[in-house]
Amino acid sequence: MPNAADSGPADGSELELSIVMPCLNEAETLPQCVGKALRFLREHKVSGEVLVADNGSTDGSREIATQLGARVVVVPERGYGHALRGGIAAARGKFVIMGDADDSYDFAALGAFVEKLRAGTDLVQGCRLPAGGGAIEPGAMPASHRWLGNPLFSALARRMFRVPVHDIYCGLRGFRRDLIPKLDLRCEGMEFATEMLIKASLRGARLDEVPIVLHRDGRTAHPPHLRTFRDGWRTLRFFLICSPRWLFVHPGLLLLALGALGFGVAMPGLTFFGATFDAHTLLFASLALMVGYQAVLFGWLARTLAAREGFLPETRLLGRLREVLSLERGLLIGSLVLLVGVGLLLAAVAQWQAAGFGRLDYAHTMRWVIPGVTLTALGFQTVLASFFVAVLGWYRR
Repeated sequence: MPNAADSGPADGSELELSIVMPCLNEAETLPQCVGKALRFLREHKVSGEVLVADNGSTDGSREIATQLGARVVVVPERGYGHALRGGIAAARGKFVIMGDADDSYDFAALGAFVEKLRAGTDLVQGCRLPAGGGAIEPGAMPASHRWLGNPLFSALARRMFRVPVHDIYCGLRGFRRDLIPKLDLRCEGMEFATEMLIKASLRGARLDEVPIVLHRDGRTAHPPHLRTFRDGWRTLRFFLICSPRWLFVHPGLLLLALGALGFGVAMPGLTFFGATFDAHTLLFASLALMVGYQAVLFGWLARTLAAREGFLPETRLLGRLREVLSLERGLLIGSLVLLVGVGLLLAAVAQWQAAGFGRLDYAHTMRWVIPGVTLTALGFQTVLASFFVAVLGWYRR
């Protein structure tokens, strides 16, 4: 647990708003940020506090924040996510607005966030991009972030998770403090903020967006903590982990379709545009079927485990699948498919025996061997997956 240097109300009563700033050696810009935040609370007569979540500063940031009237929470575990989690846990406000302490966000202009939170919105995301009504000062955001990375990941978030925002990376946002325990946030780095948005959307929270102006980073003593490729990859990785459907199921279904198509043209030996699809095509099709089926099974298992662990919410489809594909039904289906596969393989052995265990017409025999191998493998995988899902069904955290 973080250690708090308390400068708030002595009775520990709940305030309306906590303005939380993660901090790592921000002495150069922290005075401006804290000053603007305190001015906002004062001028708008909001009962609140400014809370600085210090993540190991060595430049006097803690002392500066305390002198200016902010409350300091020391978070020893390093990482953007740790700093915010510690700050939010120590916040006393009914609402929390978080923002970076680099003076790129105007903490004196938080009125729209508070209004939407008071109106019942669970999470209010700032938007710096013109697509969502925001504005970016010249030089305030690298061109690669503005025109490529941020729009791309924001579009992916809308498509994959139905997150209704245009600027998923904006670090200025407000939310109800009681929303956070429901989200089971786990990320430690820059993707913590992205995790918050995705999980809030998946759990049906009410989200909204507020256009803001992004100012130039006021720091000159050290570069921004953001690392383009590292943090971009961590975001993409988190997107995929949060969506077994996109990571496993969709690619698996595509491979299954290609495999079925391959079998459809290769089993009868069809010829198209001078190309004859024969036993070699069957091998490729068999590979596609087995890999695709395994990917779909992985998606089912991963989604089941994520729901059991509370990492992702339970869905109606997942519950229906468990009802329809019970252990007994899975074992029955898998065993039948396996037996058909073994039967085809035995038929191929019988052909070999009829030929005196000599040479065979492989173009003919492989039409028994390849489907036999494929069905045997798929049946065996189904049996194993059925038991695995049953184990997950019994498992509790």
